Amino acid sequence: MSRLDEEIHRLRAGKKNAHFNDLVHLCEEHFGRARIKGSHHIFKMPWPGDPRINLQEVRGRAKPYQVDQVIAALERLKQMEEANE
Repeated sequence: MSRLDEEIHRLRAGKKNAHFNDLVHLCEEHFGRARIKGSHHIFKMPWPGDPRINLQEVRGRAKPYQVDQVIAALERLKQMEEANE
């Protein structure tokens, strides 16, 4: 199981209790530094289309729909990496 697979599995298992700081760190690791505007952390994706993930903290946790967005982005990144191999 690859590292991306492990991260995706971990996020799916704990979607409702995902810590905001962990999600920000994960996104920074894969997508670069966030642009911060107020309480929003905005990450640009390395592909065309809607190129952003927008994370917002709620009492130390990430919103579940935002965790879904990160999972989808990581799955797409994994597909891109597999296609380049």
